[in-house]
Amino acid sequence: VSNLLLTEQGILKIADFGLARLYGDPPTEMTPRVVTLWYRSPELLFGSKYQSPAIDMWACGCIMGELLLHKPLMPGKDEIDQIRLIIGLLGTPTEKIWPGMSKLPILEKMQLMKQPYNNIKALFSDRIPECLKLLNSLFVYDPKRRSTAEQCLDNEYFRLSPLPCDPSMMPSLSGLTRKRKRGKESS
Repeated sequence: VSNLLLTEQGILKIADFGLARLYGDPPTEMTPRVVTLWYRSPELLFGSKYQSPAIDMWACGCIMGELLLHKPLMPGKDEIDQIRLIIGLLGTPTEKIWPGMSKLPILEKMQLMKQPYNNIKALFSDRIPECLKLLNSLFVYDPKRRSTAEQCLDNEYFRLSPLPCDPSMMPSLSGLTRKRKRGKESS
């Protein structure tokens, strides 16, 4: 709950400033042990010291999956279990889909289990194709190919009915607080 921010206009924002820092171009080395395990991207789990906003987009996919399932999508017990859960969901990564992955520190020492299939469609079988397309765009092994926030916002999934109401239609928090106070005073 502490990472959920609600604006005066009722707009919910997800934030985590615990390890907030500047990043730039060219990227500089950072510690890979960031992000709560269940939301940690494959590049971090495999020891990459270079981070980009793509790690946050992976976490958004995990959060979206959790909201759709009403339970954590990949609740790993430790880093090895987390890798196993990711491969179980997405299949085994290869150099073809993630060029350079074999040079990541952990993968130089680790043999990955073989899982040939992406299971997102099976796990979310009751969801519309646009939802599956959005999830698949967030769960891309190669962080350079993972969807950006801008690309996700342009996804067809967010243009389907029911559409969210216009933010101007949302009650303000101060208005709700005044209404609640009036209710307590009259009782």
